[in-house]
Amino acid sequence: MPRLILLLAVIAVVYILLQRIRSQPPHLRRMQYTKLGLGVALVAVIFLTVTGRMHWVGAALTGLLVLVRQLLPTLLRAFPVLASLWGRRAPAQGQSSTVATDILRMQLDHDSGNLQGEVLRGTYQGWHLADMNRAQLEELLAYCRSQDADSVQLLSSYLQQRFPGETHFGEQNAASDSGGNMARKEALAVLGLDETATEEDIVNAHRKLMQKLHPDRGGNDYLAAKINRAKDVLLGAG
Repeated sequence: MPRLILLLAVIAVVYILLQRIRSQPPHLRRMQYTKLGLGVALVAVIFLTVTGRMHWVGAALTGLLVLVRQLLPTLLRAFPVLASLWGRRAPAQGQSSTVATDILRMQLDHDSGNLQGEVLRGTYQGWHLADMNRAQLEELLAYCRSQDADSVQLLSSYLQQRFPGETHFGEQNAASDSGGNMARKEALAVLGLDETATEEDIVNAHRKLMQKLHPDRGGNDYLAAKINRAKDVLLGAG
């Protein structure tokens, strides 16, 4: 009877953890499923060892494997050579611009012109836009419309790129003040530069980004205004 109660308790805990994992953004689920699987395996090994069904050496090896798996991300970050041996792709070295609103953070790759986004607030907080389907994006857009006009403009940029040829997602309001009182740090992020950037770097980054803002590449008035404002701030024109 005690073993049955223990088994039911374990099943209940696993079920609750599974429900929590399913509520998380898709890009986090794989890691959480792995952690859960390792945890269940470790509990099973401990149970088998305590009941005499597994030798302690096997339990120790299992515990060591679990520990290594948990420490692996840290080791890969600390030792790039291990990362290459593990077969992970090196992060892209190209420049990218970052534009953030109250609800969204968007990155524009300078080479490809592709937009990547993350939700900062609301029901889909922590989600990557690439993991969201059409219905979820429409729901997010409705939320943005009720909360923040700049977020509507930014999300519309992404939607136009992901669903080319469709124009009904957001209100493209050229009169919207998408520049505002932009700080130098934000202006550098918008142009994908750092504090060492020269005047020439600023001009070149601005020109390259504006070339990527053609409607066929997902550009719009909002992003163009942001980039123009960033250039003005950094060159002392605004």
